[in-house]
Amino acid sequence: MVLGAFSDTLDDVYTVALIVFFLGTGIGFAYMLFRLGGTFGRLSSLIKGTERDLLPVLVKAGETVDHVNDQLAKVDVVTDSAVSMADSADTAVRAVSMAITAPVKKVTGLAAAISHGFSALRSRRDVGEAVTVAKEAAARREAELDEELHAAGQAEPEEQPPAA
Repeated sequence: MVLGAFSDTLDDVYTVALIVFFLGTGIGFAYMLFRLGGTFGRLSSLIKGTERDLLPVLVKAGETVDHVNDQLAKVDVVTDSAVSMADSADTAVRAVSMAITAPVKKVTGLAAAISHGFSALRSRRDVGEAVTVAKEAAARREAELDEELHAAGQAEPEEQPPAA
């Protein structure tokens, strides 16, 4: 019987130990869940505060982006106007250049014709030959001027502007 009493006592010890273990575990879990609830409460408060403070900032950032887009649209209109003005100026310069080029060619041709014609008349004393020399000199000078103007128009600038 002594062995039986010892076995009953051991069962009682195991039962008490198991009860203490489960009570400790339950109390530990309850404490952990209580602390976790506090953490979730602080996290919820943080999210609400962030939402409250960040939402107006995002709205203002959106308004700023809208204003920047409006200003960029205005800049686009200004640059289009500048390009249009540059094209108009280029057309005007070309028109003036063409208007001036023809009389200048004729005047330089006339000056060359007079110079060469009088030289031929003085040296050869033949009017017909002097007129022929004068016409050839005028045509040659006008052709040379055409080549000079064409070469001046084809000359590239030394430094290209940067691409936009």
